[in-house]
Amino acid sequence: MRPKFIGVLVLITLFLIILIQNIQSVTLRLFFWKVGISQIILIPLTMAIGFAVGFVVSKVTGNQRRKTKQ
Repeated sequence: MRPKFIGVLVLITLFLIILIQNIQSVTLRLFFWKVGISQIILIPLTMAIGFAVGFVVSKVTGNQRRKTKQ
């Protein structure tokens, strides 16, 4: 097996262990809203939003760097 594949398997396994251990419900307060949500949904949702924001920021700043080099 390739090391990269093993690393991805380890990360997925650790992520699943964290999700399974955090199944209780929490109250999410955002400005004036209060939402009761399970942590098993909240953790991946937060990760997905973080990855999406990071991707958009990298694309925007990457385009600006290419324009200044030319």
